[in-house]
Amino acid sequence: MNELKPIYILNGPNLNRLGRREPEIYGHDTLADVEAWCRQAAGERPVVFHQTNSEEKLIDLVHAAIDEAAGLIINPAAFTFTSLALLDALKMFKGPIIEFHISNVHRREPIYHRSYVSMTATTVMAGLGAKGYPLAVRALELLIAENKR
Repeated sequence: MNELKPIYILNGPNLNRLGRREPEIYGHDTLADVEAWCRQAAGERPVVFHQTNSEEKLIDLVHAAIDEAAGLIINPAAFTFTSLALLDALKMFKGPIIEFHISNVHRREPIYHRSYVSMTATTVMAGLGAKGYPLAVRALELLIAENKR
């Protein structure tokens, strides 16, 4: 049996505060809940799950994904709207990329309407809440199976 390449699920700044940060926007579920749901949704496929508040570390994790991952789900949080360096790193990833946001960024303030990550993402999922992460895992599996980028 062929060994399945992992999927990477990367989370940016302040997502470690899920469940406590602005619950009216982000809900009461924690990042530990999200990780458990993602691992369950992935089934046999290995999951590499990380959160960092550092742009540098997030880029390093994307670099690791370039070398190891079949697909990538990224919730870059604030770096979505600010980081050209993250965009450049993601452009090197050859597999499918899902840009994921817990809230519907398009219903929020105008500063959240322009995503650098969307310039290279295969697709964008937003507004499903934290419980949308397992849906993103399932969608990523379809993109991997269809060899989409």
